[in-house]
Amino acid sequence: MSGVAIRVEGLSKRYEIGATQQPYRTLRDTIAGLATWPARALRRNKKDSDAERILWALKDVSFEIPTGGVVGVIGRNGAGKSTLLKILSRITEPTDGDAYIYGRIGSLLEVGTGFHGELTGRENIYLNGAILGMRRTEIERQFDRIVEFAEVEKFINTPVKHYSTGMYMRLAFAVAAHLDPEILLVDEVLAVGDAAFQRKCIGRIGEVAQAGRTVLFVSHNMGAVRSLCDTGLVLSGGQVAHFGPIAKSIDAYYKLTASAAERERPADEPLHTGFGPISVTGTEGTIEQGQEFEVSTTLRLADEVTGFALICLLEDSNQRGVFHVRLESSDIRRGAGWQGSYDVRIKIPGLWLEPGIYALYFKILLQGQMLRSRFVSDYYSLDINGASSGWNTMLCPRVDWSVATTEGVPASCD
Repeated sequence: MSGVAIRVEGLSKRYEIGATQQPYRTLRDTIAGLATWPARALRRNKKDSDAERILWALKDVSFEIPTGGVVGVIGRNGAGKSTLLKILSRITEPTDGDAYIYGRIGSLLEVGTGFHGELTGRENIYLNGAILGMRRTEIERQFDRIVEFAEVEKFINTPVKHYSTGMYMRLAFAVAAHLDPEILLVDEVLAVGDAAFQRKCIGRIGEVAQAGRTVLFVSHNMGAVRSLCDTGLVLSGGQVAHFGPIAKSIDAYYKLTASAAERERPADEPLHTGFGPISVTGTEGTIEQGQEFEVSTTLRLADEVTGFALICLLEDSNQRGVFHVRLESSDIRRGAGWQGSYDVRIKIPGLWLEPGIYALYFKILLQGQMLRSRFVSDYYSLDINGASSGWNTMLCPRVDWSVATTEGVPASCD
């Protein structure tokens, strides 16, 4: 199996909802309990059926990751992402299926897992390194880099129970990321911490990937996923919804999110009013920085309304609004009802955005209906292509620079 780092075949994990931990029982307790077992079993069977108590966190998951692959594991909360990483880390065992790991694993699934509060930062580095299967010589070789990355030099001999959450997190990540694992599993490490530390984490994960290591990266930050990963594994309801190139995987994730939102629509909200598919003229979803483009969709109004407000929105991978444009029906015509299907087109000027995946969608607020009158279209995944500034910014315009002395003499480049 040379060239393969992880191979998963039919992996499933089942949990029993409401299952309780069995207490320690003496021989006398066990014998006494035999007499009451039939009655207890009858009561248990009357409570809930087995099907109602069973939750499949993963169900028949199969995929293969080559050595050196950087895979973003994405999905909604409860999709099974953390369960998958816990099985691969051997924290929990699967109910069915097999997972083959070809290499030594380093994992950061929860901040500070394996740390002991009474031990110092120095002692916890050695303890956590040993838990990860590293030799003492390996830990010593990386020790200074770990401490420098975590920025805890002054407190390295202080018990970690006195650390702030940020210090604790930085040290935990530094240990997991610097002990040269052949396979690195990272679960939501960017969910906590300031922006500077998040950039530092992304940079370190990028270094690990460039060194030929295999990385599985779980995050809801689509910008970080896109910048780090070449492949995406999309999970939905414990099953693989998509496995392939990262741009298409993020697009599949957005579509799943939109479909879930549609399923969660209140029952009293009519489904026959809303939007058709969104299309972008002249592209297949990829827009160059500064390129103008046109977005179109179909607006369907099953019942007559006196008016509406039509809104087009663009958000980045962190759900930050890029733009929000609004059109009132009264700006088009006045004194008439609206009903039927309408073609909607909007011309967007050149956007000098940071490269990445953006979500574009429409929203309409209706007037003259008693029912809930807010409708949202599916999300369109827009991929902005171009040169990145290298910073966590939203805009990345191309500008002409001019540098001259205060007397107006252009500065020399020699």
